Formats: sequence, structure tokens, C-alpha cells
Amino acid sequence: MKIGICGTGSMGSCMAERLMEVGRDIVVWNRTAEKTKPLVDQGASLAENPADLVAKCDVVLSMLIDDEALDEVYTGENGLLSAELKDKLIIEMSTVSPGTDIRLGKAVIDQGGSFVECPVGGSVGPARQGQLLGLAGGAPADFEKASPILEQLCRRFEHVGGLGAGAAMKLAVNLPLGVYWEALGEALSLAKAAGIDTDLAGSIMADTSGTIKVGPMRIPWVVDELNGTERPEAGFHVGGAAKDLRLMMEYGAENGIDMPATKAARDTYDAAAADGWESRDFALAAAWRVMQMGKGK
Repeated sequence: MKIGICGTGSMGSCMAERLMEVGRDIVVWNRTAEKTKPLVDQGASLAENPADLVAKCDVVLSMLIDDEALDEVYTGENGLLSAELKDKLIIEMSTVSPGTDIRLGKAVIDQGGSFVECPVGGSVGPARQGQLLGLAGGAPADFEKASPILEQLCRRFEHVGGLGAGAAMKLAVNLPLGVYWEALGEALSLAKAAGIDTDLAGSIMADTSGTIKVGPMRIPWVVDELNGTERPEAGFHVGGAAKDLRLMMEYGAENGIDMPATKAARDTYDAAAADGWESRDFALAAAWRVMQMGKGK
């Protein structure tokens, strides 16, 4: 079985490396061709375009940045939907709106293919180690087809419902993360206003019952930033978090759900991205929030 990786950014590349490590035969394609070179150098084959990727593979995993990128790759010239999809399996792992997954999934199925959406929780480290959290939506039979691959990428993967359910669950998973970093920034701002040492405040915040699972690892990054040491690595960047929070707000509005905490976090991530922090790790939005003290923001 050949597996195609459509999108070799940070996450797609790590998933490709993981699958090659466990013996899978991998073919890759990316809109920016030079990003495929490290994988080709490691033994992956190269496809000319998305349609060629489908032609060369039994299964295609797609990992792209947003809804617009998916539309381009699926419906554009030589896109996935232009290929012969009969008996092919598409596993869509991008974090996008539920409506996009439903629309593109139905298009694949209408052309005789199988489609499973499975956005994942976790960043590049878990992706490389096969420790992601998979949130799958689609027909049960298609989920069964995808399971042997998902189990090599995920520490846990669940079939949460029909098309669109996986995307909705991924937005739900990411929501508390975005809100947490905004809340942490506000909390550290209170400590700073009281003259409490930043390292001490960060250490205490990482040791409370309200700290999220990734807090003890990333709160020191926030403290470093506040102390003048930039953290260059980004497992998931501010721009991506801003996009996800906008999707959450849109889906909430479609379903009559009021989301005031999500709106506050979205406003912070949008402002931080506009302030030049778009490519920084999303946890550093907390540091950006603290830095707004005294600036009238």
C-alpha cells in the first residue's frame, strides 16, 4: 500500500517521517515544492500535483493550513477531485470548518472514493512520535479502512460521528487552549501589577489545579519571553490559533451558541498576529497580553 501525504508543512512532514519509520511507502506533494526535499532525501517518492498523488497512492492524507488551501488543493487544476477516486481513501487531517469537510467529503464519495475527516490534537513532537489524538468523522466502514493508518499516528483515535463531527470536535478541543493562554496572560498581569517576580509567578501558575496539561512545559516559554529571551520554536503558531478561534466563533454563530470567552481569546490572537507575533508559538499570546500593560490595550 502506498500512502500519499498532501501538504508537507511541519505537521505533514512529521507524519510522513513517522509513517516511513514504521515501514510505510510514502509519496509526497506540497504547494511549495522545496518543502518536500527533506522527505524525498529520506526515501519518499514525489508526486507532480494532487491528482498525480491520488493516481500513485491507495490512500492520501491531507494536512493543510486552512479552508482556502483545502479548496485550492481539492478543486483547483489537477486537484484531488480531478483524479480517479474510485476505491481510493482520502483522510483529511486539516483543522477546518465542519462545513468544508462535509462538502469536500461528499464530493469525494460522489466520485466513488472513501473519505474520513480526522483532525488531530497535538503538535510536531507527538506527530513525529505517533502520539496524536485523532478525531474522526465519516461512515463507520470508511473509519475502519483508515484505522490501520491512524493507529500508527495516534495514541488515541475515536470515531465521533458523521462528516463534520470530527472538525467540530477538534474546534472544541482547541477552544480551552486558546482561552487558557489569554487567561494566563491576564493572571500574570495581575501578578506583575503587584510587583511579584515573573519567574516566581510563572512557577506558581504552572503548579496550580487550574493549569492545563501543557502548561508546565510552555509557561516557562512565556516567562522567558517576558524576561527578554525569545522562544523561536513554534509547535503551533499564533496565526493558526487565530484562524481556529475564528472558525469556532463562526460555527458557534451558525448553531446559536454564545461564546464570550472564545471571542475574548480570538480578539487577543488577532491583535497579537497583527502586532507581528503571527509566527510565534500560540502560548506566547499570554506574554503578548502581559506586555500590553500600560499601552492602553
